[in-house]
Amino acid sequence: MYYSTTYSSPVGIITLACDSDGDNLVGLWIEGQKYHSDAIPEAMTENGDIPIFDAAKKWLGGYFADERPDISELRLAPIGGRFRQGVWNILCEIPYGEVITYGAIAKKMAAKMNKESMSSQAVGGAVGHNPISIIIPCHRVVGSSGSLTGYAGGVATKTKLLELEGVDMSSLFAPKKGTAL
Repeated sequence: MYYSTTYSSPVGIITLACDSDGDNLVGLWIEGQKYHSDAIPEAMTENGDIPIFDAAKKWLGGYFADERPDISELRLAPIGGRFRQGVWNILCEIPYGEVITYGAIAKKMAAKMNKESMSSQAVGGAVGHNPISIIIPCHRVVGSSGSLTGYAGGVATKTKLLELEGVDMSSLFAPKKGTAL
């Protein structure tokens, strides 16, 4: 069984999900986000009276108030395979207010897997299916050209989150066309 609740944020209504014990956050999706709750294998029961939700809402409140809360303050348990887990772990290492490219993550994953190289597209798929958006900061990943492509919550939301974090946006741009808008 999984539980859910909602949180009203500056980027829209956010759905939070936790495991049956209520100990671990397993999901955070912005309303309208691609892959919304796809990783949850069964229906969720609405229950806002769970301590992990209180902690996540406090974390989000601090984040949106530019207090830079640490990811380690929350117990996270995103659901996904080994490769995706590896990518999501790298996402958790991206410092607040900084960005990294899909290619740089691919190089890190290749090193972790003892491979010569790794596909940036494979990394992009894992980044795009991150089930705990914002907290696991997939919005901090950009294309090698500076394109803000690939955020399941939408380019406008990605831009807003990066601006909130004080990212220098001068070399970044929203793509005019493509499948990852």
